[in-house]
Amino acid sequence: MANYSLIEVAIAIGFTLTTVMIYQVFSWLQKHFKLVWLNPMLLSIMVLIPILISLNVPFEQYFSATKPLNQLLEPAVVALGFPLYQHLKTMKYQWQAILVLLILSSIIVIVVSATLTIAMLALPEIAVSLSLKSVTTPIGIALTEELGGNSSITAFAIILAGLFGALLGPRWLNYIKVSSPKAQGLAIGAASHALGTATISKISYEHAAYGSLSLILSAVITALVSPLIIPILLNLLN
Repeated sequence: MANYSLIEVAIAIGFTLTTVMIYQVFSWLQKHFKLVWLNPMLLSIMVLIPILISLNVPFEQYFSATKPLNQLLEPAVVALGFPLYQHLKTMKYQWQAILVLLILSSIIVIVVSATLTIAMLALPEIAVSLSLKSVTTPIGIALTEELGGNSSITAFAIILAGLFGALLGPRWLNYIKVSSPKAQGLAIGAASHALGTATISKISYEHAAYGSLSLILSAVITALVSPLIIPILLNLLN
């Protein structure tokens, strides 16, 4: 077991409690005023970043100090499996089409993200980091470290993908006439992982079920194909 000094423990507790308190304040404001843009995750980040900068605290230190909060993502993802279980009978008749769709979408996201990043920045490390933005945080960070990316960039990109999906995803899909709960759930789950899925789960159980399925399958597919595709892309683009 790792040994931590009292100062390190106090810092970890302080950062964790501060994060939770800030989030709860914005969560209360969103419920009270019923405004979508008062997203507690987004606003918490907007408050925490200036605090960390003013205290000269690197992201790695903050991430390590608040590790218990990050570990809560895993049981949260498991909890999203309940609506998935409720719709398994319907899904079993569509599993082939869903699987093909998610495989193609996962590959396209990786290829497009890596290609555009290399074309604009010519930095392979960032290309790896951004190409893994659409999976849940633990898997994204593990893959980034394995493939030589920057885990800080990946974590930030994952948060942004989740926030944009949670804030704008359903509205954008409705605007382009994609109104099916199944299609919306699959799209948001694949692009915006747990945060997007948790948001659309408030719309209906069907949204939650297909979002959870997409979240899980996209993460597994990305974990399998990214170690094969990304090195090939980097060799071709460099």
